[in-house]
Amino acid sequence: MIEDSLQQSDWPVLMAAVVEHGDKQAFMQIYDHFAPRLVSYLQAQGASTAQAEELAQEAMLNVWRKAPLYQADKAALSTWIFRIARNLYIDSLRRQRMLLVEWDDQYEQQESFDSPLLEGGDDHLVEARIKAAMESLPNQQAQVVYKSFFESKSHSEIAADMDLPLGSVKSSLRLAFQKLRQALGGPQ
Repeated sequence: MIEDSLQQSDWPVLMAAVVEHGDKQAFMQIYDHFAPRLVSYLQAQGASTAQAEELAQEAMLNVWRKAPLYQADKAALSTWIFRIARNLYIDSLRRQRMLLVEWDDQYEQQESFDSPLLEGGDDHLVEARIKAAMESLPNQQAQVVYKSFFESKSHSEIAADMDLPLGSVKSSLRLAFQKLRQALGGPQ
């Protein structure tokens, strides 16, 4: 296996190939090495398996997109990649915390919670709950939902706009809908 022969000194060379030539093979070597390690790291930080996998995928997507920002003389590639993942995890914790605060505020405002919030009720509260659910999504998922429903773009157009494979757009939408259903109390 190629990965077994890679050393830390090889990472800047691979990143240079990604930056200079958009080398997908070089990126896949980086991805194959770091993605599982990011998942383990994020789980150790307290993320669920699903959340760790999503954050690792988002972190590696950021590595691809932000490759020109990497400076080998400032930090090791592993340090840069793990920092991206850590920052994404911290952002997700902040979004979750904000969602919980908003949720607690809604409990105080509502007198009865026998029925889900989206059935009847105050339109303002429904809108606030939907907004909070959207804000709790990872950035890529929120962008895909926005482009699909608010900009009425097809999956292919979204893939082109965001420089993503079509399959990633579809899986991002599927995961986003699962999370939105869960957050809004819909059928699982």
